[in-house]
Amino acid sequence: MSPDLSLRPATPADADAVWAILEPTIRAGETYALPRDLPREAAIAYWLGADRETFVAESGGEILGTYYLRANQPGGGAHVANCGFMTASAAAGRGVARAMCAHALDHARARGFRAMQFNFVVSTNERAVRLWRGLGFEIVGRLPGAFDHPVHGEVDALVMFQRL
Repeated sequence: MSPDLSLRPATPADADAVWAILEPTIRAGETYALPRDLPREAAIAYWLGADRETFVAESGGEILGTYYLRANQPGGGAHVANCGFMTASAAAGRGVARAMCAHALDHARARGFRAMQFNFVVSTNERAVRLWRGLGFEIVGRLPGAFDHPVHGEVDALVMFQRL
């Protein structure tokens, strides 16, 4: 990780920079089960929603990644955290996703969550699967053909879990 990388809560003023990260990932349709034509306003409302805490990772004043943290389910599932992560393509391989996940794990513990679950990790997203496994997540479920990948067709989605 770059020594000058910092993580902070996102603000409405970050919307343009966050959108610059979200848009290419959403439009590619390879890693998130979001409509590929999702409008900017809907994407920002989703990512910065009131039901989650959203953070940005920045270096030298440039936002390189973003993630959100929320309860995976209400009620009886509220002790399990859920996150979504996106990194700017120009920041790939710089440790941004690893830093965001480490921050998310620490923040989730501080918020009293007792576990973290990723509900829908696309199996062809090998970098993410390798990273999450390296950070202590286990694959606890496989949803055969649950994701319609624009290049590979139907691929599996993974459920990944870690006790905190």
